[in-house]
Amino acid sequence: MKIDAHQHFWQYQPDRHAWIDQSMAKIRRDFMPEDLEPLLKRYGMDGTVAVQADESLTETNFLLELALRYPFIKKVVGWVDFEASDLEEQLETLSQNEKLVGFRHVLQDKEPEYMYGKQFRKGLVNLSKHGFTYDLLIYPPHLEAAVDLVKDFPKQPFVIDHLAKPNIKTGEVENWLNGMAKIARFPNVSCKLSGLVTEADWYKWQEEDFYYFLEVVFGLFGTERLMYGSDWPVCLLAAAYQQTQTILKNYVNKLTATEKASIMGLNACNFYKIDLD
Repeated sequence: MKIDAHQHFWQYQPDRHAWIDQSMAKIRRDFMPEDLEPLLKRYGMDGTVAVQADESLTETNFLLELALRYPFIKKVVGWVDFEASDLEEQLETLSQNEKLVGFRHVLQDKEPEYMYGKQFRKGLVNLSKHGFTYDLLIYPPHLEAAVDLVKDFPKQPFVIDHLAKPNIKTGEVENWLNGMAKIARFPNVSCKLSGLVTEADWYKWQEEDFYYFLEVVFGLFGTERLMYGSDWPVCLLAAAYQQTQTILKNYVNKLTATEKASIMGLNACNFYKIDLD
């Protein structure tokens, strides 16, 4: 089974999607399942994992409603307020929806110290009670705190979104390289091969720009803890949907068929508990 492990849907609203600034005018519109489904069929994908783009329970419920209507949305990574006084009750209710598999917060917009906070860590404790995953959306300066986090939660499944957003455009990679080398040592951490094109020069990137970064994460995580994600529709700022696939497919051409199948879907199925039928 081939799975796109990271994509988004939204009905664009300027106040709710303020992160889509003027430089991203190309994606200041609605992106819904009917926009993505033809692309999945054309490029041989069997399903996706829809990931939150707005920090609200409204967003989580929106994605879950879409997942019920569109079978190709295999799982949802939503959002929940770790500081809510009724967090345990919310998670108990949310856990009854089999499409909801995990959660994410926009940690890249917070100080790294946020991950040491009592409430944040209490939230992770509650996730583990229900077997939920956690997506780490971070930048390289967050990696040190993220290492401490995953070390303290050895049974919690984590996945790093977008390779922790290395600065591909400038090539300043020392902090990223050191942090990724440390966090990859923990077997409960996986990494998404997503978001590469938007960390490069949107208008002048070449496939070769990404090979160093792919080589690093393949060396650190192996083929068992890496999964493909398009980051559609955000990827459209720099590349068409099929280009996100082509970059990775060309790079993994040297791998075995089994390794390719793992990266293009089976690892995501294992991590996000997606049935293989």
